[in-house]
Amino acid sequence: MKLLRIDASSRIENSDSRAIAHQFQRQWQSSNPNAEVKIRDIIKNVIPHIDQKTIEGFYTPAENVTPELKKATALSDELIEELKNSDVLLLSTPMYNFGVPSALKAWIDHIVRINATFGVNDKGEFYGMVKDVKAYIITTAGAVYASDEMKALDFLQPYLKTVLGLIGITDVTFLSLEGTTMDVDTFDKMKADVVATIQTI
Repeated sequence: MKLLRIDASSRIENSDSRAIAHQFQRQWQSSNPNAEVKIRDIIKNVIPHIDQKTIEGFYTPAENVTPELKKATALSDELIEELKNSDVLLLSTPMYNFGVPSALKAWIDHIVRINATFGVNDKGEFYGMVKDVKAYIITTAGAVYASDEMKALDFLQPYLKTVLGLIGITDVTFLSLEGTTMDVDTFDKMKADVVATIQTI
């Protein structure tokens, strides 16, 4: 078993998403003592946004790829191989301004790649190419998004579910810790619920 952990919180210290991810990883390793764990902290080790040459490399047939384009897509190749070789994806991220942090978007733009992690059939339908990866996504948010009115503002979970589904990761479990900026009682209750879910998993 191989677990790939991605941390996307700009907070290195006092990060709720990182703390929950630590707990998940500890318990997962306790249940899988011979497992391999790869941690990619995309804040400490920043992933650059894709650029002109990267995009050109994505859409250039293999037989026409130049050394320059090969270099431009090298990081994408590495990240995709890392993901495809994993059994479990553990992704921890806060919600920033109702959506994903820009650091996480940069990672996504490298791994969501035509003819590498998804394809299009003759009918124009998308199909995923990342197989047999189970995802656990830890999300944190300052507010609570339980009501219909607040759910309409949550672009984090729907986006992640959609974009991972595009590349073939459809077995997704969200572990949401909300209310991090609200009163202590609300936060403590939601944290206890998340911890209990992790223990069950």
